[in-house]
Amino acid sequence: MTDISTNLPSHGAPEGNAAVAGRSLWQDAWIRLRRNRAAVASAIVLITLSLVGIFGPMVSPHPYEKIYPQFVRVAPSLEAYPRADTIIPGLEREMARARIQGGEPELAGSKLTVDVTSSAGRELDERLLRYFERSDLFSNPKIELAADKLSGKLSLDVSRNYFFFGTDNLGRDMMTRTFIGVRISLAIGLLASVMALVLGVGYGAISGYLGGRADNIMMRIVDILYSLPFIFFVILMLVFFGRSIIIIFIAIGATEWLDMARIVRGQTLSLKRQEFVQAAEALGATRRGIITRHIIPNALGPVIVFVTLLVPKAILLESLLSFLGLGVQDPMTSLGLLISEGAQNMRGASWQLIFPAVTLTLILFALNFLGDGLRDSLDPKDR
Repeated sequence: MTDISTNLPSHGAPEGNAAVAGRSLWQDAWIRLRRNRAAVASAIVLITLSLVGIFGPMVSPHPYEKIYPQFVRVAPSLEAYPRADTIIPGLEREMARARIQGGEPELAGSKLTVDVTSSAGRELDERLLRYFERSDLFSNPKIELAADKLSGKLSLDVSRNYFFFGTDNLGRDMMTRTFIGVRISLAIGLLASVMALVLGVGYGAISGYLGGRADNIMMRIVDILYSLPFIFFVILMLVFFGRSIIIIFIAIGATEWLDMARIVRGQTLSLKRQEFVQAAEALGATRRGIITRHIIPNALGPVIVFVTLLVPKAILLESLLSFLGLGVQDPMTSLGLLISEGAQNMRGASWQLIFPAVTLTLILFALNFLGDGLRDSLDPKDR
C-alpha cells in the first residue's frame, strides 16, 4: 500500500519562499525619494551651498567687510590683481615721488627688485621707503645701499589679490560676500520656517482636535491675522525693536505660520475620526497625549512638504525686505541685499548682480524640486 502521507504537502512554509519583511510609510517614502533624480540632485545642491555658506567665509582670503580702495569695481578674473601692466607704472610713480631713478625692474612672482640711484646727487637713506609703505600696491619695502650711498637695490613685495567674483563699489570681495549672503539667507529661511512649523503645527492641531466653538474662534483669529499687511507688520516690528537679523526671522515666522495652521487643522479634522484615535480616547488617553502621539505624527507628511516650500518663500521675503532697505544692513549682507546693490550697478558692473542672482535662483529651484520630490514620495495614493 502506498503511503499517502508522503504525497501530502507539508504544513510548514513552502520551500523557496522566504519571509517578506514589511516596509513602513517612511521607509517606502525614502526609497521612492531616492529614485527621484531631480530631488536627489536638489538635495546635493542644497547641502553643497550650505557647506559653502558655513565654511566658505572661513577659508576665503578676504574678510567680507574688508575694503580695498585700490580695487573698486574690478571685474571677475582668474588672474591676480594688480595686473602685471599696472605694477611697473605704479613703481615708477612712487619712485618719482621719492626722487630716485631706477633701472629695469625684475618681477618674480610677488617679489619686485630694482636698482635705484639718487636723482638729485644726494645720499640715499631708508627714509625714502615711507613712500612705498603708503602705497596700496607694495608692502615690506627694503633697500640695500652701496658703499657710496648714492645707489642701492630696492626690493618690494607686491600684494597680489584674487577676486574670482570681482569687487563691489567699495572694493569688497564679491565671492566672500556671496558666501555670507548664502549663509544669512538660508539661516533666516530655516529659522523662520522652524518658527512657523512650531506655531502652526501646535495651533492647527489643537484647533482641529477641539472643534466646535473653540475651533471657530481660533480660526477667526487666523483670518484677522491674514488681513494684516506683511510689510506694515514688519515695519512696526523694526520701529519698536530695531533692525536685527532676529527681528527679521521672527517677523517672517510670525506671519507664515498661518498657512501651516490651516493645513494641520484640515489634517487633524480628518484624523480625529479615524479608528485608532477613537480607540485611544476609549482607553482613556488625554487630549494632550492624543494630539502629540497620534494626531501630529500622522500629519507630518504634508507638513514636511510644506516646510520645503516655506523655506524658499521665507528667503524671498527676506530678499524683498533687504531689497527695500528693511532687511540686513551693511557691512553684513544677504543675497537680497547683494541683488539690490547689483541692480543699481548692472550696466557698469553686471557681475555684482549675476553671481548673487544665480546663487539665489539655484537655492529656490533646489528647494522647490526637493519639495516636489517629498510630496510625490509621501503621497499615500502613489504607494
